[in-house]
Amino acid sequence: MTPILTLLICLGLSLGPRTRVQAGILPKPMLWAEPDRVITQGSPVTLRCQGNLEARGYHLYRERKSASWITSIRPELVKKGQFPIPSITWEDAGRYRCQYYSHSWWSEHSDPLELVVTGVSKKPSLSVQPGPVVAPGEKLTLQCDSDVGYDRFVLYKEGERHLLQRSGLQPQAGLSQANFTLGPVSHSHGGQYRCYGAHNLSSEWSAPSDPLDILISRQTHARPSLSVQPGPTVASGENVTLLCQSQGWMDTFFLTKEGAADAPLHLKSKHRSHKYQAEFPMGPVTSAHAGTYRCYASFSYNPYLLTHPSEPLELVVSGPSGSPSLPLTGPTPTPAGPEDQSLNPTGSDPQSGLGRHLGVVTGVLVAFVLLLFLLLLLFLVLRHRRQGKRWTSGPAQLLTPRKKTSMLP
Repeated sequence: MTPILTLLICLGLSLGPRTRVQAGILPKPMLWAEPDRVITQGSPVTLRCQGNLEARGYHLYRERKSASWITSIRPELVKKGQFPIPSITWEDAGRYRCQYYSHSWWSEHSDPLELVVTGVSKKPSLSVQPGPVVAPGEKLTLQCDSDVGYDRFVLYKEGERHLLQRSGLQPQAGLSQANFTLGPVSHSHGGQYRCYGAHNLSSEWSAPSDPLDILISRQTHARPSLSVQPGPTVASGENVTLLCQSQGWMDTFFLTKEGAADAPLHLKSKHRSHKYQAEFPMGPVTSAHAGTYRCYASFSYNPYLLTHPSEPLELVVSGPSGSPSLPLTGPTPTPAGPEDQSLNPTGSDPQSGLGRHLGVVTGVLVAFVLLLFLLLLLFLVLRHRRQGKRWTSGPAQLLTPRKKTSMLP
């Protein structure tokens, strides 16, 4: 190999890594907001831009409209890719991008970051159909409602970069809503969601809705078991405990009721009798507690990803609809088991109920007989008095001589 060829090869190897940087465009940086991209008015927030190790400076800009606050950032912070806002206002909201430069070359633009500023306007409500626990492949609809009459809504998932925005529909005067359809869902859809409302002529977003957790069930772990004490058939007014158990370690247990759109109950697991379990007490139960229940479990490293559900458990509640039975005095017998439990209120049975009924009827009859006896006695006393008066006046009339009738003409 000639010295010239060797020199050219060495020169090519030394320039190779720099050729892509100098001749092309540097890779795009990452842009994010701390503590979050959705921030309350008046709170501090910092936009951070991060390029590769060769980055020597950064540039932040807002789309469509310049942001004057960027020019006031200290140069040493800009060089590190840090752009703090001590107290954010509505004017600071918008879509931002950033770039960095190295060796006189600029990078690509970062992905856009939508900075949302929320206020104190009345928060909307967020609900989900068919329910907050879904299996992979299913579809669900998140509905954001408000009685303020907002023109547009956004749906935000905690930790996500993108916002889903929808125009508000008005089902009736003064009300507005927007539907966000997700699906077919996957494990990535699990998380905490909030929605916001706004008017078209304002950059102000409302206060956030209450958070809504979307939980995704899966089949990669053994399912927990669900049982109930004292049994699956109980009387209205009794106390019930649903017990969710697992042989292996689980961090949290969730209890759901079929057809309910409310968030599932959840409790941390406890290790007892060589099992991990959680007890969900209910009571005094009413007919509203009746239904089909299932339990799930999750691990702390991914609380929105659940196990496969337990076998369904049907809870039957007897008694008056929607109202607990009044507790009876006296000791309550202990049922022999679920199959022996009666559909009558606690501490009663058909025979004892019939006995009480007969006792009441007997008491009424006795009272009625006594009343008749008293009336008869009163009648006899009054009659006796009348007869006494007749006997005292009768002899005087008998001793009075009759006037003789004359026989003479």
